[in-house]
Amino acid sequence: MKLSRILSNENGISRRHANELLASGRVRVDGEVCRVGAREVTRFQQVCIDHTIIQAATPAYYLMLHKPEGYLSATVDDQHPTVLELIEPALRPHLHIGGRLDRASTGLLILSNDGLWSRRLTEPAIKLPKVYRVTTAEPIAPEAGKRFEQGIWFAFEQMTTSPAQLEPLGPREARVTIYEGRYHQVKRMFHAVGNRVTSLHRESMGPLRLDPTLAVGHYRPLSEQEVSSIG
Repeated sequence: MKLSRILSNENGISRRHANELLASGRVRVDGEVCRVGAREVTRFQQVCIDHTIIQAATPAYYLMLHKPEGYLSATVDDQHPTVLELIEPALRPHLHIGGRLDRASTGLLILSNDGLWSRRLTEPAIKLPKVYRVTTAEPIAPEAGKRFEQGIWFAFEQMTTSPAQLEPLGPREARVTIYEGRYHQVKRMFHAVGNRVTSLHRESMGPLRLDPTLAVGHYRPLSEQEVSSIG
């Protein structure tokens, strides 16, 4: 929201008075004087007039979870445990999931209350690489890598996936990099080349890599550097 709107619409200050406050340097955003009414201010930033807080900063949460098998990427479910149950109760109401994994899959899961930030991480159009370690039921065909590079046609969406990379790690194991993160994308791609995924573990999303010291079912806050890496 623009700073001028926070000053006027949200706090009953006339537009003229708001402009006077800005011009005189009496408005601060996160402690710094701001004279630009068109500046976009998020709910995670504090706005003050002199020493009076007119918008308190909402705490921003950015968490990395090592998702275990058997947990749904959902906030609540009647039949299965959800990943939110692995988070301390006080935080649960504030969080949404950035980039879901299905119940059988494991690995890196991001939870946040910053919707704009998490969309930059998961939006297919942005094409951040997402890396998975995959085990398959049958030996991976030599031509599978070329098919992945060409893109796989998904009839339901009437679209072809972006080129993906398949790095063989063994007869039935590979590291796969995709750039979209569509519904069950990796499993559907292997199905299209006549194979079936038996285990799927997400190692990274863009610059965010699963912390190797993070135990299964545990989580930690992202560092400032990790948060700012999603620009």
